[in-house]
Amino acid sequence: QVRIVESGGGWVQPGGSLRLSCTASGFTLRNYPVSWFRQAPGKERDLVASITTSSFTSNYLDSVKGRFTISRDDAKNTVYLQMNSLKPEDTAVYYCHSRGYSDDSRLGDYWGPGTQVTVSS
Repeated sequence: QVRIVESGGGWVQPGGSLRLSCTASGFTLRNYPVSWFRQAPGKERDLVASITTSSFTSNYLDSVKGRFTISRDDAKNTVYLQMNSLKPEDTAVYYCHSRGYSDDSRLGDYWGPGTQVTVSS
């Protein structure tokens, strides 16, 4: 069974920084594009950033461009989201997502349980 886990969330004051990490078991992250989504209570889940295999390119939600950086370390089979200049409106649960074939050859959309990011003074 595929399990994706996010880590690195927490509380930070406006203007601060956090780095989120995404790892997986039963699934090889480095073989597929990976995305970060976020969702606040009562709001839609929004795509924040995505990255291709081999880090060839990345894309970002307009409101985080210039502040967030998605990256991956394929040797560690890990994807990161570096978040700088955080704003209160960045407060949300952040989710890691990928789509592809599991180690037992099941195609699916795979999500982590999320990690809470709270930006407040």
